[in-house]
Amino acid sequence: MSTFVLVPGFWLGGWAWDAVAEPLRAAGHTVHAVTLPGLGARAGEASAETGAESHIADLTELLVREDLRDVVLVAHSGGTVAVSGATDRVPERIRRVVFVDSGPLDDGVALADLWEPAYREAMEASLVDGWRLPLPSWELLASNGGSVDGIDEAGLARFRELATDQPLRTLTDPVRLTGGAEKLPKALISCSIPLEQVRAMIADGHPYFALLGGPEWELREVLTGHWPMFSRPAETAAALVELAEAE
Repeated sequence: MSTFVLVPGFWLGGWAWDAVAEPLRAAGHTVHAVTLPGLGARAGEASAETGAESHIADLTELLVREDLRDVVLVAHSGGTVAVSGATDRVPERIRRVVFVDSGPLDDGVALADLWEPAYREAMEASLVDGWRLPLPSWELLASNGGSVDGIDEAGLARFRELATDQPLRTLTDPVRLTGGAEKLPKALISCSIPLEQVRAMIADGHPYFALLGGPEWELREVLTGHWPMFSRPAETAAALVELAEAE
């Protein structure tokens, strides 16, 4: 059996993984669904100072406090900020890192640096109190690859009801890395882009995908929108188990 640590993307708490965690636990796996500082049930911890380091330190502390080892560490979307940092700090605790419709960050890069200028401008224009980023419209999310395809109306309503504002600095602070996790086994579960297209972009040396061609990478797909834990949770859980068992 495996130990999964599931880190959600922006605006989400650990609740977002409920429908994925259930079949994993039912199969006998250990699951920690993470709620990062300032989000979900921890929304009251948010402040203008909550940044990338807050999330990295919190996830790292969880892994150490619970003495978690041989972990399959899973990052959905913006969860890569915390996961990229934590794997760099305690790589000895990680069996495999799985990026769900996301990818690792490089040293000195903030996630918002990867956004198209028009999307970033629209996001910044919606800030509340200068530092809180509310969940934007579905249309704006889709313009930057955040399609909600596959989520029914009830799911979308729950998503919006439970989403919490994202602290700005978690998007704009650069992640500082030492290279400690470079050789860890890694995997991509591609959801928004067919795997055939991903492989073509790897072959073409596309800057967002070139690194995924390394020998430490496994590639899988769960074709749906950007939030497979809502639209195809059973298939997402199955892909995670398959990757956990991959050599």
